Amino acid sequence: MSLASNNLSGSLPSASTYWQTNLHCLHLGNNSIDGVIPSSISNSSNLRELHLYDNKFSGPIPNNSLGDLRQLERLRFHQQSPTSLERFSLYYSEIRGQIPLGIGNLSNLNTLSLFGNDLTGSVPRTVCYLQNLQVLALDQNRLTGPFPECLCKLPELGSVSLSYNQISGPIPYCIGNTTSLRNIYLNSNRLTNIPMSLWSLKDLLVLDLSNNSLVGSLPPDFGNLDAITLVDLSRNRLSRSIPTTVGDLQKLIYLSLAFNELQGFIPEPLGKMISLESANLCNNILSGMIPKSLETLRYLKDFNSFMGNDELCGGFLFRPCKARSVHHSWRSRFLLIVLVPLVVPLMGLGSIVVFMFMFRRRRNNVPTQVESLPATTILARISYIEIERATQGFDQCNLLGRGGFGSVYKGIFANEMVLAIKVFNLQIEGAFKSFDTECEVLRNLRHRNLTKVISSCSNMDFKALLVEYMPNGSLEQWLHSDDYYLNMIQRLDIMIDVTSALEYLRSIMVVQQSLYIAT
Repeated sequence: MSLASNNLSGSLPSASTYWQTNLHCLHLGNNSIDGVIPSSISNSSNLRELHLYDNKFSGPIPNNSLGDLRQLERLRFHQQSPTSLERFSLYYSEIRGQIPLGIGNLSNLNTLSLFGNDLTGSVPRTVCYLQNLQVLALDQNRLTGPFPECLCKLPELGSVSLSYNQISGPIPYCIGNTTSLRNIYLNSNRLTNIPMSLWSLKDLLVLDLSNNSLVGSLPPDFGNLDAITLVDLSRNRLSRSIPTTVGDLQKLIYLSLAFNELQGFIPEPLGKMISLESANLCNNILSGMIPKSLETLRYLKDFNSFMGNDELCGGFLFRPCKARSVHHSWRSRFLLIVLVPLVVPLMGLGSIVVFMFMFRRRRNNVPTQVESLPATTILARISYIEIERATQGFDQCNLLGRGGFGSVYKGIFANEMVLAIKVFNLQIEGAFKSFDTECEVLRNLRHRNLTKVISSCSNMDFKALLVEYMPNGSLEQWLHSDDYYLNMIQRLDIMIDVTSALEYLRSIMVVQQSLYIAT
């Protein structure tokens, strides 16, 4: 009997007479049933399939009571079941607490799916008693501790997913012995090291280690993953160069090495990856020419490398590599040697005049711009989900730049407001203090040449400031890129505006110091 997806509400009856049935299948998934799961459900001795996922159950899962269901073959809600059970799925069920040690008694289990819950603690060692286990899906919980090394001893394990947890430490070396592995999803954890043995998994199809704290380099053995179709190592701290053996990954469809610290050239053999459809190498320290060999990749649809790699040039559909002309170099030297020494004293004189004027106004008790402007008040905080949607999941296409304590994204919100979102990297020492300092300082600033804080998002795992979006690019881009040009008047205007903002900040400091002395 199936009553799934009918918006049913209320609770299940607890009287034992209700469950004395000949039902073979009971499907109540995807409803709004609440309350506890009654232990009297064990009276349905002929039940073979029981589906209670995607409801609002609370309280403890019945212990041992379902052991009387000798015919049960498929269960999708409960922690203990007969030893003949082969599939155990309890995803998105709002389950809290730790994975019970008794899970290891389900000796015939081949699939364990507990993703999308609120499980805590570490993965129990008893999971490693499941010698027939093929699929382990524990992602999207709050699991901690190291990667369970004993998983390497499961001979049938083909897919392991522990993504979006808090698993820490190195990936164990023994993972190279698990030759049955086809899919590894360990993204969004706190892993620190990739063992050399991992590159020996010749039958591996998917490897997602993105958004961790991985350090080190990619070895030449990277090219040994003969069957691999997806590799995502983005948002880590990998360094050195991309090995030329990457060209040996003939079946690779998706490659992302974005947001690392990779250096050197993009290897020419990248053009040998005949199956490649998408490659993302942005936000590294890559330099030199884009290999022309990429033009031969007939399936390549997306190639992102220029963003954050300012020294890259050339290639198909990209900015050309060009040397600075003699005339351009002479003009630059002229500006530096002749004009700058003239401009700097003028700026200093202007600053002195402005400061004296403002000091005189303060002596005459005339309100200054600093005193007359009210402090900016941060609006109601915006949730993490709103920010994630506005940035399309923090997509690299919306990345505006990176700073000492995080990254800045462009965000378009549901009300069509466009903001710049500074996301702090809380793994960097001093990030918490920097966030608090910027909130305190920027909320009191009002000046046309200083960006205004619109809102913020702050919790233990995520901190961000939302400021006005400046659509014309960065000042560094306009001053130092060959693709942009500013004449002398425009450059002087920028100097004056920067001086005005600095004078405003200094005036605030003078006023605050005066108030401190007065008190």
